Amino acid sequence: MYWNNEYGGGTQPADNAVGAPRPLDELPKYARDTTPEHPWPVHLLSRKWHDVIERWPTVWIEGQIVEINARRATSVYITLRDSFEDVSISVNGFGAFAQMARGFKQGDRVVVHGKADLWVKQTRLSLRGDDIRKVGVGDLKEQIDELRRKLKGEGLFDESNKVPLPEFPKNIGLVCAPQARAEGDVITNVMLRWPTVDFTVCHVHVQGPQCPPEVVDAIARLDADPNVDVIIVARGGGSFEDLIGFSDERVVRATAACVTPIVSAIGHEDDWTLIDLAADMRASTPTDAAKRVVPDVREQQRLIANAIGTMRMRIGAMVDNETRLVEGYANRPSLTRPQTMLDPYERQIDDAVRTMRIGLTRIVDDEQLRVEKLEATLRALSPQSTLDRGYAVLQTADGHVVDDASAVAVGDDITVTLRRGAIVAKATRIVEA
Repeated sequence: MYWNNEYGGGTQPADNAVGAPRPLDELPKYARDTTPEHPWPVHLLSRKWHDVIERWPTVWIEGQIVEINARRATSVYITLRDSFEDVSISVNGFGAFAQMARGFKQGDRVVVHGKADLWVKQTRLSLRGDDIRKVGVGDLKEQIDELRRKLKGEGLFDESNKVPLPEFPKNIGLVCAPQARAEGDVITNVMLRWPTVDFTVCHVHVQGPQCPPEVVDAIARLDADPNVDVIIVARGGGSFEDLIGFSDERVVRATAACVTPIVSAIGHEDDWTLIDLAADMRASTPTDAAKRVVPDVREQQRLIANAIGTMRMRIGAMVDNETRLVEGYANRPSLTRPQTMLDPYERQIDDAVRTMRIGLTRIVDDEQLRVEKLEATLRALSPQSTLDRGYAVLQTADGHVVDDASAVAVGDDITVTLRRGAIVAKATRIVEA
């Protein structure tokens, strides 16, 4: 007896032997009815899934090509990775789609149109593509600009968050691709400028889906290393799409959160990524980063030589000034002829004595003149002057001056004082006034 295998696509012998297919009417109709005793065969489940997926609508999806196999002209197989999450999907296509896909390469960001498809033989789900287009740089830039505005609004790019680079680092952490030219540029130029520095190198993917998580992990490890004084994230030049990993939000946030000073050196001078805004310093190239993180030993030697020359010149000038000052002191008359120190005081004393003599002489002269005036006055008013003019002074016997005739009686003794000498007489007659 034979039964039509509705889901297997053919006829199978109806044999109840162990391992032989069971008739369709003996299988559970729905998945919920299956049991350990009555399971579905794998092909039946795969076919049922296929029929369900066939009813799904077409869709446009966007991602980055991480693997592409277009060796055959009539078919192409692509592994497409999400732009932000670690999720991938297989995309395949034939004919016209294969021809369109031949112009793409690993790392390209694309949008693909297609329909979900399940390969029954391996129950493998994929997207059967019918159109593929490269994501324009303008679209990517718009996404990055939107992310930039978002992170800027959170303050991740503020200057207040930047920290200065150490002037003389002892150990430099370097994040770069293995055996990359950027690694050689940084190490070579650093060693030429400052040979005593050490390096702690973390090799990572610098493009593709593995780039962001590996860069984030490398930054975290170097930031946690107490020996690392400064970190350089370096990558050589490339297309805008090649550098897109360094504009990943995870990388930008890890850079902004890094406590150790960090320098971004991604691409060439005209290239830009969001890590440049979050880093403490942006270098135009890996070589420029090497020049920024360490001083030039030759320049430092010149600075030291110039500083030593300046110090010597200033010390010599100070010594010369002090020497001239000491010589000036030694040649002063006060030291060569100490007595000259007394000359001004001697002149002051002489002047004071002369002034004092003049003043005293003037005082004596004035007082002498005053005395003479007083003497003349006294002389003019003295009784002797009156006597000298021929007058006489009449006194009673007891010495009282007689100025009234009634004070004398006839017979009283009176004394008449003249200019020279005196006369004692007796009053003989009194004449009333």
